[in-house]
Amino acid sequence: MQEKIKVFIVDDHEIFRNGLKMVLGKLKYVEIAGEAGNGKEFLKILKETEPDIVLIDIEMPEMNGIDAARAALEKKPGLKIIALTMFGEDDYIQSMLDAGAKGFLMKNVNKENLDRAIQTVYNGGSYYSEELFEFFTRQLTREKEPDNKAEKHNLTRREKEILQLLCEGLSNKEIADALFISERTVLGHKTNLLTKTNTKNSLSLMAYAIRNKLVVLE
Repeated sequence: MQEKIKVFIVDDHEIFRNGLKMVLGKLKYVEIAGEAGNGKEFLKILKETEPDIVLIDIEMPEMNGIDAARAALEKKPGLKIIALTMFGEDDYIQSMLDAGAKGFLMKNVNKENLDRAIQTVYNGGSYYSEELFEFFTRQLTREKEPDNKAEKHNLTRREKEILQLLCEGLSNKEIADALFISERTVLGHKTNLLTKTNTKNSLSLMAYAIRNKLVVLE
C-alpha cells in the first residue's frame, strides 16, 4: 500500500480550493493536510502540520506565494512547493523558481497532470505543465548565447543519460528505474551535473542543457 502524500492547498479563492480538493480526493494516495487563503494564514497553520507538498497560488492578498514559499522553506527545507499559475503571470515564475518551487501547474490542471505533478515532485523531480514548457525554454535561456565552455565540462556518458531523462520530465525514481541504478546514485550524478554546469537547481540545469544542445528534445 502506497504511503499517503500529505498535500496542503494555499489559494485565496475558496471555490477553487474546493474544486482542487475534489480532484485530489480522487487520488487515493493523497491526504489533504490543510488549506489557507493567503500566505500569512498558511505560515501560521504550517507550524502545526507536516505536509509533504504545498500547492500554492502565486498572487494572493496579505502575502503572495513567492514570499510564503520562501518563508516556508526556511522553516521546513524538506517541503516540496508546486506553484499554481495562470497565463499572464510569466514575470512571477522566475521569482517563484528562485524561492524554491519544484513544480508549476496551470490552474486549469486536470486530474492526470495533477497526479503526475504530485508523484514527480514527491519523488524528487521537477514538474511543469506542458503549456509552460515554452516559457521555461524561452525565459531561462533568454538573451543568452550557448556557453562556449559547455563542451569542456566533460560530462560522462551516465551524466548525459541522466540529463536527457531529466529534460524529458522523469523523476529521480523514474530515472533510477530506467537506468537500473539507485535513486541515491541518480542524486549523486545530479549533484555533479549542477557543479559542472554551475547551475543551482534542476530547472536551471535543464535550461542550460537545452541552451547548449546537450539533450535532444522532440
